[in-house]
Amino acid sequence: IISQQMLKATTQSAAFECSNKFCFDRYVLARLSKKTFLVIFDHQQAMAERVSLSSMLAKSQNELPAKRMKDSYLEVHLPLGSEPQLREKYLTYHNTVRIKIFMDLTVISPLLSSSVLISYSHTYNSELKRSPLSIVTALVDKIDMRQHVIYPDCDIKFTGHVTWVGKSSIEAKIHMSQYRDGAYASVLDATFVMVARDPGNKRAAFVNPLTPEGPEEERLLQEGEANKSRRVELSTASLLKVAPTQEERTVVHGLFLNTLDTNTVSFRSRILPPNSVWMEDAKLKGLEICHPQERNIFNRIFGGFLMRKAYELGWANACSYGGCRPSLVAVDDILFQKPVEIGSLLMLSSQVCYTQGTYVQVRVHSEVFDPLTRQHNTTNIFHFTFTSDRDVPNIMPKTYGESMLYLDGKRHFDQTVAC
Repeated sequence: IISQQMLKATTQSAAFECSNKFCFDRYVLARLSKKTFLVIFDHQQAMAERVSLSSMLAKSQNELPAKRMKDSYLEVHLPLGSEPQLREKYLTYHNTVRIKIFMDLTVISPLLSSSVLISYSHTYNSELKRSPLSIVTALVDKIDMRQHVIYPDCDIKFTGHVTWVGKSSIEAKIHMSQYRDGAYASVLDATFVMVARDPGNKRAAFVNPLTPEGPEEERLLQEGEANKSRRVELSTASLLKVAPTQEERTVVHGLFLNTLDTNTVSFRSRILPPNSVWMEDAKLKGLEICHPQERNIFNRIFGGFLMRKAYELGWANACSYGGCRPSLVAVDDILFQKPVEIGSLLMLSSQVCYTQGTYVQVRVHSEVFDPLTRQHNTTNIFHFTFTSDRDVPNIMPKTYGESMLYLDGKRHFDQTVAC
């Protein structure tokens, strides 16, 4: 159930964008149906029309009225219990609800779409017929699973609102619950960071400031500020930029010593400890051709599609590694570095990078490959934490690069589970 104001905000936010450069090979383009080509042309026309909306943008954040958290409140129901015909769309072969429910485009209000709608509701201006803003997902900060099983015959409810804003960025929190035994029980909590852009999606645009009401909203606002500081700190301390800490170097050296062959006096002679797997043997790769059916309103591949494909590959890798069906614990720190154009060859590579007891930390690297130039460009890096029904083998790095992957996986695991 979505309020009329939110529906109006959604209509106002229909900011279609079309890239001037397509990844289509000329042979692929020639095979596109006339209908698909016309849709692309419509996107180009709509994009040209939106350029005129730039004059409606605020020159500073002070020009915009402050909004309350309840101004962006969203509540959406998915009636799996009362409408059985919906169930088959979301079931797994284990007769539970697929993770697709919040990682795919086809759901009425998946988490990603909800976060966009919440952001547009926060910036809604009743005096404008169309919004000059283009709001896109910058980061999936965290998704925490509160229970591993989502029942196929019980209604689901999504609720959420804006919890923090910067000058052009918006943090939105969404809670998912399921009606069972006469009450709604928590299923997951998700935090997204959205950014507002100009009509041409070329530069940042200002968003309305946020005014908290009451101690609880003050707490949420402070938590959002802390999340921002944490993200900056993590980016600064990235292992791609600085050396590991002393404690981390000790961990890596300990792993190295555990794999040395005691019968030889050689740094190159390595043996695999019992109940362990070399990191190079814990990989799984996939390839996706990005068709127009998976596009978003900006005429690029929908982020939910990328998340679902990465999740499925990561889940398959964790399943193969542990030898049993894993359950998702958390999704952490998904940064949308570059958009994925229609027609791209999307290469996905999953790697088990850290293990502890029943937990498996999987990193999925997503990149676009251009067969004409032979260039690879990273688009996303996904971090998934899974748990199994039994203890899994220890993952063992062999090279320095693998050791850095191990430490990076340990950092994400500690943030999502140990803490």
